[in-house]
This record gives sequence, structure tokens and C-alpha cells, in this order.
Amino acid sequence: MKPRITVLTLGVEDLEISLRFYRDGLGLATEGIVGTEFEYGAVVFIPLQSGLQLALWPRESIAHDSGVPVGAGGDPTRMTIGHNVASKSEVDAAMVEAEKAGARIVKAAQATFYGGYSGYFQDPDGHLWEIVWNPQRAE
Repeated sequence: MKPRITVLTLGVEDLEISLRFYRDGLGLATEGIVGTEFEYGAVVFIPLQSGLQLALWPRESIAHDSGVPVGAGGDPTRMTIGHNVASKSEVDAAMVEAEKAGARIVKAAQATFYGGYSGYFQDPDGHLWEIVWNPQRAE
């Protein structure tokens, strides 16, 4: 299998709340909700980089499409989204921005075991985001 992942989809409870969090709160560019003309089709696409997109799709729509029923709550440790920045101060700024947008800070930014600096927050649906500065990783 060749690495051709182009979309990371987060199952969300309320598409409007998630749109406001990611677009208005975190400042990620998007055309907003599209696909409303289709039953189970409303989705938000957020372009990231190099052809990668983040999709926000209601969990009930994912369940309908996949045939897998919506679980009760889920486990937020099953996946994290890493957002790499160029400095410790950018980590701190991103964490403040996320909290102002409504994120729940689950681990304040701090030094890491590998010499970097990172913190974790959860979006309105509980997805874990790590904001990280890694001195070994060039931006």
C-alpha cells in the first residue's frame, strides 16, 4: 500500500459547534459546511498542507456510511492530532488560542522528555490535539 492519506476525518457531535471552534476559534480556513443537500452529507473540509485535509463529519453520518454504530463516548486516546510549531512561545500562543476557542486544556505546555515542549487540549468532541515544538524537527 502506498502512503496516500489525504483526509483525516473527525466524527463530531454538533457540526455547527465544531465549525465555530475550528474556523472562528482556531482560525483554520474553510468554506464552511458543504453537502447539506444530501442526507448524511453535511461536512466541513479544512485544507491543511500538501493536499491533506481535515474533515469534520457528524458521527451519525459516519455510522450511516460505514455501517458501524455510534459508540458511547469513545476513547480519546485512540488518536491524537499533532500540530508542530517553530518555538516554545508558539506552543504557548496556540494553547491560549485553543482555550479561548473553547478547548479543554488537559496538559499545560511543558518541557518534554526528548527536549521539546508541548501541551494537549481536547476539542468540543474530545479529540486530543498536541501542540508541540520539537528542536530536532525542522519547520
